[in-house]
Amino acid sequence: METKGNYQQIFDWFRVNNPNVKTELRYKTDFQLLVAVILSAQCTDKRVNMVTPALFEKYPDASAMSKATPQDVFAFINSISYPNNKSKHLVAMSKMLLEEFDGQLPQDTALLERLPGVGRKTANVIASVCFKQPKMAVDTHVFRVARRLGLSDGKNPLQVERDLVANIPEKDIATAHHWLILHGRYVCVARKPKCSECGIAQFCEYLEKNY
Repeated sequence: METKGNYQQIFDWFRVNNPNVKTELRYKTDFQLLVAVILSAQCTDKRVNMVTPALFEKYPDASAMSKATPQDVFAFINSISYPNNKSKHLVAMSKMLLEEFDGQLPQDTALLERLPGVGRKTANVIASVCFKQPKMAVDTHVFRVARRLGLSDGKNPLQVERDLVANIPEKDIATAHHWLILHGRYVCVARKPKCSECGIAQFCEYLEKNY
């Protein structure tokens, strides 16, 4: 792989063509973003954004949600994927935030991962978006796009994450996460990538091998 060359050209294109990129999840506080990211696992941001307004009106913070039961939360999120588990996670996460972190999200990813429903990807999203840390959250979109573009040949999300962090300038890592995720969501889709619409197709190893 011509890794360094690919990185430079690809991210130069993103900087010019999508300079103000950000998450599509809607939220007002760090806590609400954490809730939305937990809900987004195996679910679209569009669907999450449909259920969170009512959820956040009823439970705007950890204190309010900690007083709910999983059944209470389930009533608001039953249209998304895995609502039973996510309801339990959200209530337990809220209680732990209050009991161990005074209701505030910890900035350390290892501490974030202690919270129910929070894995490495979610912790990296929170550290990146809320605390401006150079963390790369690798979901299915980032994993697919990074491998197709030749930015990584990692066999799992952790390997891809390490390749991306090692090669993207630290100041761009948080933004690069959004660039890659949205490119995978709308252009470099899983089954039929829209290569004819892709502004970085000329740098793409997938296109070179398959067309």
